[in-house]
Amino acid sequence: QVQLVESGGGLVQTGGSLKLSCAISGHTLISYGMGWFRQSPGKERECVAAISWNGGRTYYTDTVKGRFTISRENHGNSIDLQMSSLMPEDTAGYYCAAAQSFMRLATGDVEFWGQGAEVTGSS
Repeated sequence: QVQLVESGGGLVQTGGSLKLSCAISGHTLISYGMGWFRQSPGKERECVAAISWNGGRTYYTDTVKGRFTISRENHGNSIDLQMSSLMPEDTAGYYCAAAQSFMRLATGDVEFWGQGAEVTGSS
């Protein structure tokens, strides 16, 4: 059974940095596209960042470009999201996700979800 396990969420001041990590267990998903989605109360879940199976392609939603960096580690079986210059509007539950291709992930066609990690920005 595939499990995606996030870690690294927490409370951070405006302008601060935080790193989220996601480790895969139960199966190797090195051929899958992976990424991070976020959802805050009253809003739809959105894809924040995505990375292809070999790290050759990345996607960022406009609001995080230049502030967030997604990377793939551990022979492709884990991903990180380095977040900097955090703003209160970045407050959300962040979910690790995996899909059979980078394009499917970027369009929300996700096969596996993590349980979520809370990121709370404070002023």
